[in-house]
Amino acid sequence: MEAGIVGLPNVGKSTLFNALTSAGALAANYPFATIEPNVGVVPVPDPRLQTICQYIPTQKVIPTALHLVDIAGLVAGASKGEGLGNKFLGHIREVDAICHVVRCFEKAPGGEDITHVTGKVDPLHDIEIIDTELILADLETVESALPKAERAAKSKDPEAVARHRVLRELYPVLAEGKPARMLTEAGAFEDTESKRAVKTLGMITAKRVLYIANVDDTDPRGEGELASRVREHAEREGMQMVPVCARIESELADLDDADRLEMLQDLGMEEPALHSVARAAYRLLGLQEFYTAGPKEVRAWPIPVGCKAPQAAGVIHTDFERGFIRVEVYSVDDLVRHKTEKAIKEAGKMRIEGKEYVMRDGDVCHFLFNV
Repeated sequence: MEAGIVGLPNVGKSTLFNALTSAGALAANYPFATIEPNVGVVPVPDPRLQTICQYIPTQKVIPTALHLVDIAGLVAGASKGEGLGNKFLGHIREVDAICHVVRCFEKAPGGEDITHVTGKVDPLHDIEIIDTELILADLETVESALPKAERAAKSKDPEAVARHRVLRELYPVLAEGKPARMLTEAGAFEDTESKRAVKTLGMITAKRVLYIANVDDTDPRGEGELASRVREHAEREGMQMVPVCARIESELADLDDADRLEMLQDLGMEEPALHSVARAAYRLLGLQEFYTAGPKEVRAWPIPVGCKAPQAAGVIHTDFERGFIRVEVYSVDDLVRHKTEKAIKEAGKMRIEGKEYVMRDGDVCHFLFNV
């Protein structure tokens, strides 16, 4: 599960990345300060893991992880190579989702005037610049691929025919300045060949977007005008928005647990906003969790919503899917209610499910397989 952090220069991207990953010193306030993408691993907060550990003592707890790629600031003209844009756009093609950081503060804390790359603070204009560059990059990809795809489709090979159809349908949408999501989110490419075609084409604008409004420390909940405009824009697109004050989060990341809790209480916050970012990115990708639990480790595993039991087993190891027999499964609530797995079985709450079982969020599983 990998998300790329994008945005214009000087919107707080690297500050946010460092806070998310506790990566240390903040990046300098210069466009293109990050030439190669930094990759950080962020655990997805999940209180159910600690609940399981209360009843099943274990040596190790492993949460689901979100991999974040800090991609250097894009600028107008990136699709044509401005600001090393082609290189950065290539990094975006490889991630599963996009976290788009948008500046929603006029001045930095203390009144420091951080120059905006366009000369004014206008979050919707910033979003438009990035969107335009990503759409142009996708349009160039489609235009380059169409002639070859047209020739290949004459063979009547199903994959070649699907690729040609996908390209033909994408072209007018992108040419009108609209993202590929206009088609993918509407279910235009649901068959297997079409899905594969979209993936192999590396359509950037087919990826789902989480907007992160980098707000002033006086507006940590993002209730001000600038953040509200981003929230409304995200809602219109069917995407999500999370307000974050990168400065506050970077300070919280450097504190020990006691001081962090005290600062959160002073700010009237229940948890760091970055927890909301990790969870929102998780939801954005349509993921849920199941758990395995034993004396060696309690672990959360990410799976797509609607995943069946054998495919869930395959997330642990391909042999588990190949030799899947059945799964013994119960819920975290069952564990809280009955205290032990033995008691869950005696109460008849330990379910035995087969290959057609659709996994539920929060299932605790023991997979039986034979290879």
